[in-house]
Amino acid sequence: MKYLLAIWDGGGATLPNLGIARLLVGRGHEVVVYGDLTLAADVVGTGAIYRTWPTAPQRVSTAPEDDVLKDWECRTPIGAVLRLRDRLIAGPSARFAADVAAALDDEPFDAVLADGILLGALVGAEARGIPAAALVGSVYIAPSRVRPPAGGIQPAKGPWGRARDRVGFGLVNLLWRGGLRNLNNARTEHGLGPIDHLWNQWDRADRVLMLTGSAFDDPPPDAPNVRYVGPVLEDIPATGRPKLPPGKDPLVVVGLSSSYMDQSDLLIRIAQALSSIPVRGVITTGPAVDPVDVPAAANVVVVRTAAHTELISQADLVVTHAGHGTLIKAIAAGVPTLCLPLGRDQHDNAARAARHGVGLVLSARSDADTIADAIGHMFHEPSFRAAAAALGEQIWAEIVSGALMEELEDLPQARNSPEAGGRESAWR
Repeated sequence: MKYLLAIWDGGGATLPNLGIARLLVGRGHEVVVYGDLTLAADVVGTGAIYRTWPTAPQRVSTAPEDDVLKDWECRTPIGAVLRLRDRLIAGPSARFAADVAAALDDEPFDAVLADGILLGALVGAEARGIPAAALVGSVYIAPSRVRPPAGGIQPAKGPWGRARDRVGFGLVNLLWRGGLRNLNNARTEHGLGPIDHLWNQWDRADRVLMLTGSAFDDPPPDAPNVRYVGPVLEDIPATGRPKLPPGKDPLVVVGLSSSYMDQSDLLIRIAQALSSIPVRGVITTGPAVDPVDVPAAANVVVVRTAAHTELISQADLVVTHAGHGTLIKAIAAGVPTLCLPLGRDQHDNAARAARHGVGLVLSARSDADTIADAIGHMFHEPSFRAAAAALGEQIWAEIVSGALMEELEDLPQARNSPEAGGRESAWR
């Protein structure tokens, strides 16, 4: 079959989408990927065909000044959400819709797969009547009456908690409402009727594929087109393996965001913490930070990239910003995590790690001594590793179940399913 895959350069958030391209190509399917210029080499490396977005906004280099969002400039979490809404999710939705519709007019495709926040790409697929799936490489981020609003809030317990979630549902939709006119304009341009809420576009998709563990992302949303299919453990391309520090002390792997989030100072404090305690540390800075800016030590190696999946499997602890990719790789490997969230969905991810007992959460402003003390505490408390091992087994069961490939290969027939678009009334 032939798939159109619509993606954007979201750093680590993009890796699962690239992994899906690789899996489909490996199964003999043809995949054409529309994405940012910065992703060209990575897309080709999966065996897929790369095409740049004709009109939609995109990164032209990995330099911070070319970032589409620049959400590190925002002073509040609400400001960061509005920036994401206006610069990617809803603001340019007409351009994404037009690009996808034009691609579908130019050549035949069996299905469209779109990163879940590219709502315009889903509009283009809907307009052309092509089966489509939203790919969500994180926890379920759309507002829901049966889940707490974003911000690391615990799941509801009892009638007061359920009332809180219903109120939160309305308030969060008000936050997203500012983007609804743009999205509905895109829908109107393509002959589609308006929707009532921004994220109702997910309900118009044939499937919403959650690339995470269902046990990690609980409680489940009230959306019949959602399928939990397990994470895709794709790594940033890396050459060679980092040489581990000598000795037999516990191994701590550090991975903060692979995109720029003004994380250099935090990396320095983590490096200082590791150099002060009896551990072996490997710090991966990612493309956004130069390794020379982070102090190495006799027991601390600093590199730009490494194959995280392999490296984490050897670790005793992972220190992370709680980006979904790094965090879920650690849990899948049965490795506990120290989480220092920087923004985006990371506070919710970190809260889940703490709730499931697999992680400990600190402020990203914590000093080196506080970070060192937390690492020591986690090594002396065996419950973290036991919980990570138990949750990791559940996640691996979903990964090896074949559910992801089954959903992808069945997608061209999903439009005939009675569940397709079946949650319209749940938003009213």
